[in-house]
Amino acid sequence: MTNNDLTGTTVLISGAGVAGPALAWWLVRYGATVTVVERAPELRTGGQAVDFKGAVHRAVLDRMGLYEEIERRATGGHDQTVIDAGGRAVTVIPGDFTGGDVEIRRGDLAALLYERTVEDCEYVFGDTVTSLTETADGVHITFRTAAPRTFDLVVGADGIHSAVRRVAFGPEADYVRHLGFHYALADVGAVGGTNGAVMYNERGRMCAVGGPKAPAFFVFATTDTAARFDAVRDDAPAQQRLLAEAYRGAGWRVGDIVDKLPGSTGFYLDSISQVRIDRYSSGRIVLLGDSAWGNTLGGFGTGLAVVGAHVLAGELAAARGDHRVAFAEYEEVMRRYAKVAEKGNAGPFLAPRTRHGMWVRNALFRFRPMLLLMMRMTDGYATDVDLRDYPAPRGAA
Repeated sequence: MTNNDLTGTTVLISGAGVAGPALAWWLVRYGATVTVVERAPELRTGGQAVDFKGAVHRAVLDRMGLYEEIERRATGGHDQTVIDAGGRAVTVIPGDFTGGDVEIRRGDLAALLYERTVEDCEYVFGDTVTSLTETADGVHITFRTAAPRTFDLVVGADGIHSAVRRVAFGPEADYVRHLGFHYALADVGAVGGTNGAVMYNERGRMCAVGGPKAPAFFVFATTDTAARFDAVRDDAPAQQRLLAEAYRGAGWRVGDIVDKLPGSTGFYLDSISQVRIDRYSSGRIVLLGDSAWGNTLGGFGTGLAVVGAHVLAGELAAARGDHRVAFAEYEEVMRRYAKVAEKGNAGPFLAPRTRHGMWVRNALFRFRPMLLLMMRMTDGYATDVDLRDYPAPRGAA
């Protein structure tokens, strides 16, 4: 099979996070003409650390020639100390539990993928899809700002709040299930009185600072207030006020950290949610990454996105651009592999709602055999897919 199985195929990818540029990398090497549209005005930098683990993730990154560069940009993985209200150590979460085989800041990974694709495809920032009309020959698309265009295929790699999924499949409320927790990230600068990476818990609330995960990382229960956060999704100051309200009265140094939010950079807040959808594709339109299986903050989303991009592009190349065959095969592979995201929820683990839940979570890290068993389980989830022998595109290792 030749390298150029998709020559002449035009593809619009919505989303320039991780999944979208990873897919673009493969598609342009199979000969497709790719445009990536991103709602944000520029690449989103910073963010939490993400990791890759196991032979499957390594194999895909090696084929893309990315693994060594990711290692060069890696955070290195760090232990995190769980502390009480007095700042005293309760237990230690080892870096090899949270950091996988290699760990990198999400923004650094996005920048790396952008660097490897920007010369080969078109990026359009500050715009989004507003309508999709499928015809016999393609998909006619209107944008919020740009002139309408027609593409052979459309990929929604635009996250849990996917515009493509909303326009092509239906309202977000029909598919996104909020799991009772929100999380937030912010660069608030140095926090006095801390040494290394620390995490503080109260019932239903967690605040972590230091180390590579993010300068400040919050996870908190929001079952009764989720709608209030959703209503201010694009209003960072309003989100910060709601976050401050959620942490009012918190102990340790949480109040001081929250007070720094108005002057922070890289602030981001979203829900921990699952996507429940009975199919990943509709005609010439297909979903990839969090738009398809959700954002449960369980440590698997980035690996699923990169592997999913490889599978989707590979199936399109193997089917010589026949999207009906390719999308069906992609769904068969990824539906099973993505079950960890479709069933998981890191909220209760990171911010247990009860004192007993906090004790059990902390005890896990003090009881080495149980921790090792849990790590073996997560490694199993990461490798629970058989990569097919797809055509080798140009530039793949």
